[in-house]
Amino acid sequence: MKINGTPYRSVWIDEKDGWSVHIFDQTRLPFALDVLTLVTADEVAHAIKTMQVRGAPLIGAVAAYGLALALRVNADDATLEDAAAMLAATRPTAINLRWAIERMLNHLRPLPPAARAQAAYAQAAAICDEDVAQNEAIGRHGLELLRALAAKHGPQKRINILTHCNAGWIATVDWGTALAPIYMAHDEGLNVHVWVDETRPRNQGAALTAWELGSHGVAHTVIADNAGGHLMQHGEVDIVIVGTDRVTRTGDVANKIGTYLKALAARDNAVPFWVALPSTTIDWTVADGITEIPIEERAAAEITHVAGRDDAGQIARVQVTPDGSTAANPAFDVTPARLVTGLITEKGCCPATQAGLLCLFPEKGG
Repeated sequence: MKINGTPYRSVWIDEKDGWSVHIFDQTRLPFALDVLTLVTADEVAHAIKTMQVRGAPLIGAVAAYGLALALRVNADDATLEDAAAMLAATRPTAINLRWAIERMLNHLRPLPPAARAQAAYAQAAAICDEDVAQNEAIGRHGLELLRALAAKHGPQKRINILTHCNAGWIATVDWGTALAPIYMAHDEGLNVHVWVDETRPRNQGAALTAWELGSHGVAHTVIADNAGGHLMQHGEVDIVIVGTDRVTRTGDVANKIGTYLKALAARDNAVPFWVALPSTTIDWTVADGITEIPIEERAAAEITHVAGRDDAGQIARVQVTPDGSTAANPAFDVTPARLVTGLITEKGCCPATQAGLLCLFPEKGG
């Protein structure tokens, strides 16, 4: 995707030294476009923990490069295993992180130490390229849903899409998951408009999704998290498309906290609720998302404080709760498969069921 006319991916290797890793500091968006240079595995782990880099597919790709950085210094077995364990522990809910680390380990363990660093960089680059291809395919399949809505409503009526959190290109290596069909629809000339949930407590929708869509010229409106149901009741939402951090083999969906409530409102108002994901987000070992998917509990300060730009143009952090009030901050919730209209993957769309997923991925039937 492009920023001010210049194409970017969300992670890249420095062309000059050929090994340091660059990412955008997402905690600084939308007010500053800062690029971080990561040179150690510890720095990668810190960036993931603090959400300077976030988004399930992207943290998997960046963690893969983190392993490569560790092996540049020491490529023995102990370093490989320790670095992998450290990186895998940074975020518990997103399955892509564990998937990427396991793929790297399976590729690197059989190699002699002298060959590991170069192989790690090559494998991390392959993960990135595959993510881009998968997300582009997700976009093409999701575009068909939006084309169908356009054909149903006619070219004059805008298609209103509601999304929650950020599942755009800044959350992946490129294109995004939930936003990829929207970008393609916009580029094709469809009359699309996006309702962007602010997505408290970290405001990834208001800060990141709105910034992405605005940079690409997509019409959008930021709304309070609790406004989606009201808009659905009044016929102002044609379709909901969200991303996900983990999907069970039975179609349960773990996504940013608040997604479940959107799915309930969508079901009550007969609004299609679609989830876009690469196959790397499917956890084939889990059947019951509510009881089996670990839900990350983040710092209470994300609830009690909020950051933004003040009238003087300075970034400020202010407290919004009374002194002494405690806060709980579960970062994700699980939407049961029964509330999901369908899943959009790189292989096509399917019902949110085990049978539906196996139709697209029959090799997982064993």
